[in-house]
Amino acid sequence: MLRQFKLPDVGEGLTEGEILQWLVAVGDTVTVNQPLCEVETAKAAVELPSPYAGTVTALLHEAGDTVDVGTPIITIDTGGQGAPEPEGDGAAAGAEQVEAGLIGGAAPGGRTAVLVGYGPRNTEARRRPRRAVPTAPAPSAGADYGSGGSDRPPLLATAPDMTAKPVRHGGLEVGRQAEAHAVSGDAASSRAAEAGRRRPRPLAKPPVRKLARDLGVDLTVLTGSGDGGVITRADVQGAAAGTASTPDPRPALTAVAGAPGEQRIPVKGVRKHTAAAMVASAFTAPHVTEFLTVDVTRMMKLRSRLAARPELAGVRVSPLLFVAKALLLAVGRHPMVNSSWDEAAQEIVVHGQVNLGIAAATPRGLVVPNVPDAGRLSLAELAGALTELTETARAGRTTPERLTGGTITITNVGVFGVDTGTPILNPGESAILAFGAVRDMPWVRKGKVKPRQVTQLALSFDHRIIDGELGSRFLADVGALLSDPGTALAF
Repeated sequence: MLRQFKLPDVGEGLTEGEILQWLVAVGDTVTVNQPLCEVETAKAAVELPSPYAGTVTALLHEAGDTVDVGTPIITIDTGGQGAPEPEGDGAAAGAEQVEAGLIGGAAPGGRTAVLVGYGPRNTEARRRPRRAVPTAPAPSAGADYGSGGSDRPPLLATAPDMTAKPVRHGGLEVGRQAEAHAVSGDAASSRAAEAGRRRPRPLAKPPVRKLARDLGVDLTVLTGSGDGGVITRADVQGAAAGTASTPDPRPALTAVAGAPGEQRIPVKGVRKHTAAAMVASAFTAPHVTEFLTVDVTRMMKLRSRLAARPELAGVRVSPLLFVAKALLLAVGRHPMVNSSWDEAAQEIVVHGQVNLGIAAATPRGLVVPNVPDAGRLSLAELAGALTELTETARAGRTTPERLTGGTITITNVGVFGVDTGTPILNPGESAILAFGAVRDMPWVRKGKVKPRQVTQLALSFDHRIIDGELGSRFLADVGALLSDPGTALAF
């Protein structure tokens, strides 16, 4: 019995998603809740689990395709043992009438469980056995696998070189995909393609596969050092050591006809969402930006002392931690700053808790995950939350829930050596604080010029909600806490 799984709405109002990679292949046996593919939405990359148990008979879209919600993406032969047939309009859910707790079933709050790990545990985590596959004969010494004539195996369909679609230029087909298939002679091409199809899928987790794509490492030529032959990050980094030291976060470029050197980058996924959100914010909320230069010498000395304390062992005590704590304390004195504008109701919504957003640069674009109810956290808890938030964001694993509901944001431009800027409000928020680089600068202190550690703060705010006096007092309070951390005792 053949069943098709339709792309579900894995976010809030998702209309489309890009298939980053398939985690199964035709002929694989899958179980309920086993990840099928990795999909990038407008906010994050998530794994889609299978609502059925059976055998994969068809992958209806290639990696890199952008698919509308409700479109079938995979066909599974359940052998009559799958979940019941969806009834009614199931386009947005992909699978209906599923037992509560399973993927597609009911979830707390009237929602539908669509993410891996959502709901109670209902299956045992077991790795499927690897199928025996015939070994392809070794290529002859003179085999030519590419247009450059190098003796290297054909690239995988999921490798970075294969992501760009071929284009026409001067009557010739160019691009990475064309290059990968431009082999010498039809016979050599057929043998290379057959060898690629017969290769077993290398065992590696999705983050490791992404790292391999970023570094241009072919996983099929690696021998995993993990349990059961699983390829680890260390294996990939070791293989790339001779060719690349760090991954290139820039998106793949596609050659196009036109002026020499001209390139075009498709705008989709996170970058497309960010562009639309920034345009809407810039031309909806009247922005005002104020600046403040602060002597943070005392803060930096306190940072060194606190980093040595046992209760903060194992967490990163960064300058951003002190900025975040100062902002949270200042919000307590000026709660109107932690608010948003309700256009439909023509009301100002003052939020009861601070969901602190931290702008993070990732290979897929800018995202702003948040720490829910950050004001209730101790300094040690806040340090751990900020570390986890940034690491998860850079790995592309932030859940959609953590990308929504923010109430105020900090953007740390200082990590790039930048002094300050005029940040644009995160949509739905009324204030964003930019934190610049901490530098040794001459500073007048007690009538004498002395070298001090100085930084610059920039606060952008929605002038419909925050007037100049409130914005100035809030920024001054943040600066006072950073200049003299002991001031926190008076807050």
